[in-house]
Amino acid sequence: MLSYLAKRILYVLPVAFGVSLFCFLLVHIAPGDPLTSVLPPDASQAMQDELRKIYGFDRPLPVQFGLWLMKALQGDLGTSIATGRPVAAEVWRAVGNTLLIAGLATVIGFLFGCFFGFVAGYFRGSYLDKFASMLAVLGVSVPHYWLGMVMVIVFSVQLGWLPPGGAGPGGSAAWIWNWEHVSYMILPAITMSVIPMGIIARTVRALVADILNQEFVPALRAKGLMDFGVFRHVVKNAAPTALAVMGLQLGYLLGGSILIETVFSWPGTGFLLGNAIFQRDLPLLQGTILVLAMFFVGLNVLVDILQGLLDPRVRRR
Repeated sequence: MLSYLAKRILYVLPVAFGVSLFCFLLVHIAPGDPLTSVLPPDASQAMQDELRKIYGFDRPLPVQFGLWLMKALQGDLGTSIATGRPVAAEVWRAVGNTLLIAGLATVIGFLFGCFFGFVAGYFRGSYLDKFASMLAVLGVSVPHYWLGMVMVIVFSVQLGWLPPGGAGPGGSAAWIWNWEHVSYMILPAITMSVIPMGIIARTVRALVADILNQEFVPALRAKGLMDFGVFRHVVKNAAPTALAVMGLQLGYLLGGSILIETVFSWPGTGFLLGNAIFQRDLPLLQGTILVLAMFFVGLNVLVDILQGLLDPRVRRR
């Protein structure tokens, strides 16, 4: 297990370096001047040059990348051009908010996805299979931003059960664990969970159907195992793949929640990314993308380790 863990960590180093280089270059090759948001329209050339020198934009790209990477390794992601605040503080506050709804959405999607997937796989060809598969296809197909707007109209405007947006009463972003704040999570989390639920349900359904066709299942029944005992073995065989899919979906939710966070005015990474893109705030954009990418890489390593613990065959690869 230790050698497997060491290999997984060694694989991460070149991936992390490549991701940081890609993030840096992707932002810099985009058209437009990042200083236009802070410079007045009548700014002199001397003022423009001075501001470029302050932010380091007057240096060659390799030098800029080296300095940015060294500072990033020390936890310094620079200063936001638009707000003048440290990027690290802005990003970590937004990441914490996104983790709240993304974590809850992943749990909801995983539980319901596994339930529908196991039901469809166990009773394949039946009406239960068709119903569960229909729900999974609907979950993948329905645009989540549209679903979010519909849920706001139904549960907030018409029924008045839940707040329509924000992260707390009065627009407060300071999180407190009480029902008043938790109620703001419910609609965005349910909306975010629909796509992962559909993907996990379809994956688990295919896994269970394949496992039930393998030779060891009739052998277990021949030994006298009841349905619950067979079900336990099916779960153990399906768990590593289902866990890998869940980890990937959590990573996608962390970085792909721009539309949902915009619909619900949730102050997370998606909302922050949208503002950074529109304001052409290069330091904030680079810092947010880098942190999200590192989260995704870290999640993959964590899922690989958990897979190795659940299934010893994975450690032999």
